[in-house]
Amino acid sequence: MLCPYLPKQLAAWLLPQPVVILLLFLHPHCFAAELVGRAVLSADTFAPGPTTGQFKKTNRTVPFVNAQPVQGFSAVIAGPKAGTYLVISDNGFGSKANSPDYVLRIYAVEPDFTTGKVFPVNFQTGERLASFSRQSFLEINDQNRKVNFSIVAEQSFYPGSTIPVSPAIKKNRLLTGGDFDIESFRRATDGSYWLGDEFGPFLLHIGKNGELLDSLIPLPNFLGIGKLNFVKSPDHPEFTNLPNQQARTTAANIGSSKGFEGLALNTSGTKLYALLEGSLKDDSLKQRLLIHEFDLATKQYTGKVFSYKLENQNHAIGEITAINDYEYIVIERDHHQGDPNNPAFKYPAKFKRLYKINIKQIDANGFVDKQLLVDLLKISDINKIGGNSASKGIFTFPFVTIESVLPVDAKTLLIINDNNYADSMGRSPKQIDNTEFILIRLEKPLNLSQESLVIGH
Repeated sequence: MLCPYLPKQLAAWLLPQPVVILLLFLHPHCFAAELVGRAVLSADTFAPGPTTGQFKKTNRTVPFVNAQPVQGFSAVIAGPKAGTYLVISDNGFGSKANSPDYVLRIYAVEPDFTTGKVFPVNFQTGERLASFSRQSFLEINDQNRKVNFSIVAEQSFYPGSTIPVSPAIKKNRLLTGGDFDIESFRRATDGSYWLGDEFGPFLLHIGKNGELLDSLIPLPNFLGIGKLNFVKSPDHPEFTNLPNQQARTTAANIGSSKGFEGLALNTSGTKLYALLEGSLKDDSLKQRLLIHEFDLATKQYTGKVFSYKLENQNHAIGEITAINDYEYIVIERDHHQGDPNNPAFKYPAKFKRLYKINIKQIDANGFVDKQLLVDLLKISDINKIGGNSASKGIFTFPFVTIESVLPVDAKTLLIINDNNYADSMGRSPKQIDNTEFILIRLEKPLNLSQESLVIGH
């Protein structure tokens, strides 16, 4: 174990087991992970694009003219060259109503753990750029007209307003946060991308130029829980014409923003595993989240459904990421924010953890095997990489939403928070969150498939 409270000399000693047990008892803050890298992207980072923020209430000056904030990272995969990554922004500002002008994008970035900064890179080559530009992102679009409902790009005005839809959105049929809330994505072996959406929930399949390749893929209610044949959130397009939010909530069988939060691709590149953030409304097992297996060859769900058990029914998941074909990492979190060691936070974070699950091992109650991997509120920082964000050798990752995790090697994980620009204040109670990229080193290596390092599962 990594125990920063103990004298450094102890790390080199070979102690008898009883002594080790006593030390662990006396020093409970012993960790299974150590902070080995940290890079920060300022919250107020922008990329060129249509004017955004026209429907967002915020402490920033809005709208953002001819620009949109680079934020809300909800998933990460390997980038075009070593040390670079692709990250996806979610629907924008938190809801369908306030994000119709926010274009859905995948950004290419390079966290520099030497300087502590995050740089934009060329989406195709991975070469570092001076600033975020059109070379640094991919915009998701429906130029092939695959969406079966009216998208923002087809309308003259943004929904519920007299503000004209951006000509760029209309011309290129760009998809926005008024259409989908994309919370997860993976790259298939053919170079195309699969995205998990929360509004449907739907699976989206896009090509190398960001274009939708197939019709939206809805989620069947395989377990037959409740009356609906498909899983539908209150933001499902079929409910658009219902009179109000309460009516839409009543019609749905899953909560708002509880669709596909996590999407994993097995390391063989043959199956997707789509994990819902919330339980089905009529499920008697309120701590159960469903993982659905999807076959890439047939582009259909296999009907296999796995059950993940939350530690508390009020928790949520942030991501699911493959280690190998059977083992996966799941981010589980509470809805609080703030360092529990900082008295300035009245209701600080209490639960931010990574779990390792095995879909081949099912317990007597039907849940996948689940083992604690890392407590993100208790990360060793003996080398003081966390700076002022660490205290007494402890670094915490106390953000309300932590939605990206990726194995860099068998003992190293990359983790990124979703900063919910500009609403979350988990690092400081008076400062909006930046986007932090951290590297943590595990005490024990994962049984990591090499394919996951190449494709970025």
